[in-house]
Amino acid sequence: MSATALPLARPRRRNPVLAFIAAQPLGAAGLFVILAMGSAAILAEAIAPFDPETIDFAAMLEAPSWTHPFGTDAFGRDILTRIIYGARTALTIGFLSSFLGCTLGGLLGTASAYFGGAVDLVIQRFVDVILSFPIIVLALVVVAVMGKTSVGGIDLNLIFAIAIPIIPRAARVVRSAALSVRAMPYIDAARAGGYSSGYIILRHMAPNVLAPFLILLTAYVAQAILLEASLSFLGLGVSEPKPAWGLMLAGDSSNFYQEAPWMILFPGLAISLAVFAFNLFGDSLRDWLDPKFHS
Repeated sequence: MSATALPLARPRRRNPVLAFIAAQPLGAAGLFVILAMGSAAILAEAIAPFDPETIDFAAMLEAPSWTHPFGTDAFGRDILTRIIYGARTALTIGFLSSFLGCTLGGLLGTASAYFGGAVDLVIQRFVDVILSFPIIVLALVVVAVMGKTSVGGIDLNLIFAIAIPIIPRAARVVRSAALSVRAMPYIDAARAGGYSSGYIILRHMAPNVLAPFLILLTAYVAQAILLEASLSFLGLGVSEPKPAWGLMLAGDSSNFYQEAPWMILFPGLAISLAVFAFNLFGDSLRDWLDPKFHS
């Protein structure tokens, strides 16, 4: 009499979010800060205690208090409120410019690896020329030449100016990953099957370089936030009265740094915290997506 075979229990899949938190606690902390800033940016109208652009000369240069936890600026505007709204400006420009730059750079790097030969040579020399300019100098030149074009309160030229220096850097990294994908047999099979180069690049190569793309995306959001803050500080980015962290460090903040140091302290901390959080999360994501990490 044969025994009845019992069905094998399927192994439980571990939640990837919980697995990431357990394996990368510092990266999870960075992600928590990013989510907190993103939530504050989205819910700014609901959680900010004051209007970010309302001028109150009776409350000029007030020190931090229960009414104004981060103090007020030279126009009596609540600094906590402007930092909350400034998070919306920083994250919007940071994400859009990083996504645009990494997407265009990723496609350029993938195409360079796929075609090779003269196409690869021309693209890489173009990338070398762009990389020869410091990232802040290139962004300054682009935004100065293009001026400002706002749509829905978002300066499109500023986003494009920040994205341009990211494109060659993303192209270089993605090309390195795409070269190994190009050598795979299924790429040759797709070419032998008569598929177009565009289809092969988008359908077969681009998905296989998604991991370095995501890592670049998170890393360059931090770079984009710094660039936006630098350009705004120099007067070529976001303009008054719109709240922006870099803009809050310029103008009257430098004139009252001794009398009202909170005008510089809190916006500077916001920039540092955002950049640190994205770098922390990006480094952890790189380790998490590395196959050697799970071996």
